[in-house]
Amino acid sequence: MFKIFPIDGGVCAPEGFVADGISAGLKKSDSEKEQLDVGYIFMKNPCKVCAIFTQNTFQAAPIVYFNQFVKDKESNFILINTKNANAMTGERGVSDVREVMECLIKKYPQIKNPIMSSTGVIGVYLPKEKIMESLDKITFENKDNFSHNRAAKAIMTTDRYEKEVAFEVVLQDGKNFRIGAMAKGAGMIQPSMATMLCFISTDAKIPEQEAQKILESCVQKTFNAISVDGDMSTNDTVMLMQSGLSQAYDSVAFEQALLMVMDKLAKDIVADGEGATKLVGFRVSGAKDVFEAQKCAKALSNSLLVKTAIFGCDPNWGRIASTIGASQVMCDANKLSIKIGGVLVYDKGEILFDVQREKLASTQMQKESFMVECDLGIADGEFTAYGCDLGYEYVKINADYRS
Repeated sequence: MFKIFPIDGGVCAPEGFVADGISAGLKKSDSEKEQLDVGYIFMKNPCKVCAIFTQNTFQAAPIVYFNQFVKDKESNFILINTKNANAMTGERGVSDVREVMECLIKKYPQIKNPIMSSTGVIGVYLPKEKIMESLDKITFENKDNFSHNRAAKAIMTTDRYEKEVAFEVVLQDGKNFRIGAMAKGAGMIQPSMATMLCFISTDAKIPEQEAQKILESCVQKTFNAISVDGDMSTNDTVMLMQSGLSQAYDSVAFEQALLMVMDKLAKDIVADGEGATKLVGFRVSGAKDVFEAQKCAKALSNSLLVKTAIFGCDPNWGRIASTIGASQVMCDANKLSIKIGGVLVYDKGEILFDVQREKLASTQMQKESFMVECDLGIADGEFTAYGCDLGYEYVKINADYRS
């Protein structure tokens, strides 16, 4: 048995991690106060960083650089910039990353095989001079109790708020370890290895062969299950770093804690979706298998017609049924049932959508979060995807994103 408790500290909560946010002048400032736009994480114990990246064919330069120069090597530093994705920038983009990383190593000999991660506008060369000039502001001790929060703020783009979480795990033998994380994401969120950035730290001592496997398993259930707008970014990244300083580990406890961390951040990203007002779960059960359940649930979370109906609190179950049929999974109208916010509106060929049920369902849809449940009645496959509504504010934000 083990116990898991929420704690403060975000990515700095585990032993051996330093993080902060600094300003490089990448974000426009409406006042004299500089905006944070570069975050960093320093690991006192270098380790092999487990990573999962976007499935977009055009992976951004920082990902290309990682795979060419850092993968399978021990690293102890991650630099994250906002406002510029450094994607579709070719060899120059990779060269720019290399130049920034070499500058880091020259300034700070304690940095080993640094990693870069970027987020922002695609198709613009990296403002490397500004970033390199800001590197003098880096420190290797947490200056105060808010440094983790500054790091989380620094990596935001259109996010309305920073996304952080941390837990302490107490094992049956009394030993304990911690796990913390920060993430960013609000737009270009498509459930195919999450369109976002997420950095996870832990002082658990994880066997090297287990870490990547556990990370991949948890990604499938969390970041691979979310959607805001159906657009897959070029920069999607999830990284797991371990200091091992607690000397404690239990595979079941760690996977449960990691799943809790990633589930919380994944839902935060959807809830903070550009212009979003509602977090909606799409639970598909009774599918032929888990793969068909996943395919169907993701189709529902991505459907523009479903998302706009949610925005208007319109329990238009016909759009849900149509999307299920269009997803090309095995289904039968005479076996299908649909619930909106717990209200049964269609059941195995029978339309139950009278005036009273419509009003009940619409009331449920006015909540900040609710569930759409679809039982296909075929077999035992189940999967839950998460999405949000699509409203006017999304168009406003993305019509002028580069500004």
